[in-house]
Amino acid sequence: MQCKHLGQMRDVRPNTDGCEECLKIGQEWVHLRMCMECGHVGCCDSSIGKHATKHFHGTKHAIMRSLEPGETWGWCFVDQVMLDPQ
Repeated sequence: MQCKHLGQMRDVRPNTDGCEECLKIGQEWVHLRMCMECGHVGCCDSSIGKHATKHFHGTKHAIMRSLEPGETWGWCFVDQVMLDPQ
């Protein structure tokens, strides 16, 4: 299956240096993900807050990518496929 949402990606930069929601409440995260539509930075599903997934559910922004050093993979929440959105 291919992702049908690649056209929604923008040339974005991370909005923050950490998970936006975790930074506000003083919570720690495991890994960071960035929304490829608006630049929102959220924590992964291994983190307590799962803020990247919650951002998708709240906005329907389909594509995110890893912000971890050396990682270039992305994920489409709608189509459930891995991407290389460099």
